[in-house]
Amino acid sequence: MLFSVGTDETTTATMLCPRPRPSIHAYTMKSTFLALIVLMMSAAPAWAVSPTIRGINPVGGQRGTEVVVTFTGQRLADAREILFYQPGVIARNIQAAQDGSVTATFAIDREAALGLHDFRLRTATGVSPLKTFSVGVFESVAEVEPNNDFAKPQPIAMNVTVNGIADNEDIDYYAVKAKKGDRLTVEVEGIRLGLTLFDPFVAIMNSRRFELGSSDDSALIWQDGFVSVIAPEDDTYIIAARESAYAGNANCLYRLHVGNFPRPTATMPAGGEVGKEVTVRWIGDVLGETTTSLTLPERFDRNFGLVAHDARGTAPYPNAFRLSSFGNTMEAEPNDSHATATPFTPPVALNGVIGSAGDVDLYAFKAKKGQSYDVRVFARQLRSPLDSVLSIHKRGGGQVASNDDSGGPDSSVRFNAPADGEYVVSVRDHLKKGGADYAYRVELSAVAPRLTVSTPSEAPRRGTGTMAVAVPRGNRQAILINARRVDFGGALTLAASGLPAGVRFEADTMTAGNSVVPVLFSAEADAPVAGTLAKVMGKPADSSKGEIPSEFTSTAELVLGQNNVPFWTRTVDSLAVAVTEEAPFTIEIVEPKVPIVRGGTMDLKVVARRKPGFTAPIAVALPWNPPGISSKGGVVIAEKQDEALIPINAGAGAELTTWRVVVNGTYTETPTGPAPRNGERRGRGAGRLTVSSPFAKLTVAPQFLTFKFAAVSVEQGKAVDLAVKVDKAVDFAGEAKATLVGLPNKVTSEPVMITKDSTEAVFHVKTEPGSPAGETKGLICQVVVIKDGEPIVHNLGTGRLRVDAPLPQKKGAASSGGKPVAIAKAVPEKPLSRLEKLRLESKERTKAAKTNGVSGADASSVNE
Repeated sequence: MLFSVGTDETTTATMLCPRPRPSIHAYTMKSTFLALIVLMMSAAPAWAVSPTIRGINPVGGQRGTEVVVTFTGQRLADAREILFYQPGVIARNIQAAQDGSVTATFAIDREAALGLHDFRLRTATGVSPLKTFSVGVFESVAEVEPNNDFAKPQPIAMNVTVNGIADNEDIDYYAVKAKKGDRLTVEVEGIRLGLTLFDPFVAIMNSRRFELGSSDDSALIWQDGFVSVIAPEDDTYIIAARESAYAGNANCLYRLHVGNFPRPTATMPAGGEVGKEVTVRWIGDVLGETTTSLTLPERFDRNFGLVAHDARGTAPYPNAFRLSSFGNTMEAEPNDSHATATPFTPPVALNGVIGSAGDVDLYAFKAKKGQSYDVRVFARQLRSPLDSVLSIHKRGGGQVASNDDSGGPDSSVRFNAPADGEYVVSVRDHLKKGGADYAYRVELSAVAPRLTVSTPSEAPRRGTGTMAVAVPRGNRQAILINARRVDFGGALTLAASGLPAGVRFEADTMTAGNSVVPVLFSAEADAPVAGTLAKVMGKPADSSKGEIPSEFTSTAELVLGQNNVPFWTRTVDSLAVAVTEEAPFTIEIVEPKVPIVRGGTMDLKVVARRKPGFTAPIAVALPWNPPGISSKGGVVIAEKQDEALIPINAGAGAELTTWRVVVNGTYTETPTGPAPRNGERRGRGAGRLTVSSPFAKLTVAPQFLTFKFAAVSVEQGKAVDLAVKVDKAVDFAGEAKATLVGLPNKVTSEPVMITKDSTEAVFHVKTEPGSPAGETKGLICQVVVIKDGEPIVHNLGTGRLRVDAPLPQKKGAASSGGKPVAIAKAVPEKPLSRLEKLRLESKERTKAAKTNGVSGADASSVNE
């Protein structure tokens, strides 16, 4: 809700209050007769899937009015509802003209918060990715082409918002009249609309084409720009809007706000304590600074902001304003030395401005040895141009902590007092810049645990899928939930609130070493088709840890740049959950009766239950693998088939426990509609319908056996026995089949059977004359133990086998010129001793090994 707060000054502030979870306004749309006819005439069933929105027009509207909004995309014919994350806008009269186009009337409350409102479109069969709608303060007018000639601009009134498009090599000109001394402000929303990678440019010129000001990017409003000037004379001023590199396209929609409204670039302080009164100084407006007194809301809101307005107008977009649970300390100049540092007592928020180049602000406090504080700067996060460097010194002494950037644009340190005494916090700009709006806020708070529960980021262009739940009646859908623990550890339990009627939430305990788990939403067969905004929260499984502050977030990456780097994101505090019409299939895991052992493998059987007429392939996969477990992707239940096997593997260090796993089954429709946009892969527009199996138990157990191999060698064309020592760790019934795996080409061995009492397994290894000579490493033995009628597959190893070429034959003595030579009677050779035989054998093997490129050391080890 927006409150206007009056003061004795000329400026007031509009306050964006904390957003309670809004009630959902559902407006049912009756299917058209034509749609029914099309469905009945289809030769095969058309299974509906989640919608995709490609275009929104217009992308914003004035509060206190109703706007007809057109959505274009795919699979929109069964649109039912718009789920808004913030109060103030509701959708009525949702009508589908065709599958790729839907209109809805947006009723915007007079007190709706200015700026972006996040929403998702819910259809009878799915939920769209997150989109935004901009709520403005001015009447909206449309760009009218042609307006590309400076001499023939489109005339507009003061205090309007133009909905336009910056096409390729396009410059849009607008003419507005202003009198001398009037404030003329132009602000463009481009990248903030979240439609495409758009870098807008705006400029204000007089009628003689003299430029009074221009803006490409702005620290205050990201990649968008604004210009604010005082009119030097009565004149018709020309406003130019374009893509900064003249490289726009049909997706570069903008909202150009033109008026005499204030545009402060910073506030001081940059935040305040929840529920308390604060006096705000507005900095950076061309007409000078003003102040406003107001009372802050009672609850924390990460997206809280203040909107400035005065007798001339209202700013179209809020200034970010940080809420916290402790009060403010304001800098008192001069405070650029240890001796003049502004004193404070933590916990507190320090507020100041790096007012000029080279400026440094210092604050002094006392601390006891061992006291710990989190010290965090808020500058870029609050849209200040300051690139902060944060340092802590012993007062009058050396530095004890420092940070420039800590995983983000602002600085942060964990300060542990090394001794009793006074310490000094210093703030400066990294490049030693400064200015009137280089505002900052430094929060010092005692170290305390906190928990953030979130979904993975939503980025359809990267193939992440939609971070909303669309669970069909009588079915299930799983998503992943992340948890970020700060300053505490241990297992977590998860719970959901605000779910639609007939929906149940199920989640395993998140173990201490885990930060992600699958959670399962199940809908009753008769659950109403509806949607809500829910929350998933966490708490320590160990109640002795007490209450730990927890928040839920979900981030959508709306615009990506090169290498898929996020350029524009939106973070919301709720999870959209919808019950949809029945899906044409369900899936389930055939729960294994036996464990998977460390180093072993298992084929996880997945079964599909199809409705009559549904024969399409179903891709099946584990969305999450327990630690130490891996699973194969790309597994498909083939067309008209009902089951598939997903190979899974357990690492040698997999945790010995029982997990609960889930499998997702996805049907992808044949792509239709327009060709992919630049940067998109064909098929991204294809609709997907995903359902999940119930949870199934998967137990990881230690190996039943261990094997110790002896290295052996064999001559080509011969055979050798490879003996493996067997050590039993777990009793098992009956015989286990052991197979030697990894033998080279044309080398074979038959499986052998072993029992729990076996101490050795002997494999008879056969070679052929053509078997490749050389050494093979990494031989393993695959042992299959049968228990309860199911295999427990062990992969045990490793061993080495060397295949040698035969020794060369010795050449006979040369003849002596053809003359007959008397052959002496053979004299029996003296038998060799055992030691002589071993020496001769070793000599011959070493010689053969050198012929085959094997080192003598390796030959000796094989001989041994």
